[in-house]
Amino acid sequence: MRLALIEIGILAAAGFHPAFSQERPLNQPPPGFAALFNGKDLSGWRGRQPNYSPHLEALLSKEELAAKQAAWNAERDLHWSVDAAKGEIVSDGRSPHLATVKDFGDFELYVDWLMVSHNGDSGIYLRSYPQVQIWDPDNPREVRNGAPKGSGALWNDNDDNPGKWPLVKADNPVGQWNSLRIKMAGSRVWIWLNDKQTVDGQILDNYFDRKLPLVEKGAIELQTHGSEIRFRNIYVREIPVAEAK
Repeated sequence: MRLALIEIGILAAAGFHPAFSQERPLNQPPPGFAALFNGKDLSGWRGRQPNYSPHLEALLSKEELAAKQAAWNAERDLHWSVDAAKGEIVSDGRSPHLATVKDFGDFELYVDWLMVSHNGDSGIYLRSYPQVQIWDPDNPREVRNGAPKGSGALWNDNDDNPGKWPLVKADNPVGQWNSLRIKMAGSRVWIWLNDKQTVDGQILDNYFDRKLPLVEKGAIELQTHGSEIRFRNIYVREIPVAEAK
């Protein structure tokens, strides 16, 4: 037991924290984290047009943004819901994205996801940029796009970016829950899927204009298309400037 505790201490000192146990109470954040989902409703979440550049959104007038947001929220209510009995966010696999109302800069994020049936496709957008890829590695339609390599990498990065593909394939079988841990500081991203590191401090490309830097703050978004995906245990910790450096 003493050896196990020492090993845990070494891992913590190195910055590794295992995914939160599936046995802990649902949607209850641990110390230092805030829950982005209360298990009951979509408070704190807004609809957002898929693949809409945060740079373009920043150029909208208050009136233009309000009009777009009303339309996005109407779409949200058609395709996103909460299974309160299970404490899960449910997407039917159609537009729009589900985005946090609050914007985040440097942060650490935990999120559990469940692909209900085969051939699904999903992702986590960071500051509204695509994306930490989630998909079915056995989807025959996505073999040419690299699905057999697994989830948990920055798939929308340039082909020469080593963060585009996961360091290891760590997906649980379709129909089982998976846990993601994501850290973002500046434009660098670290990712763990089911306690296995899949990305190690790689640059997240600006998918919308690769010549521009990322915005300093933006939404965390849940994206799905093609099939039902469920999310729970969504926790965030904002990383202070000194730690980010």
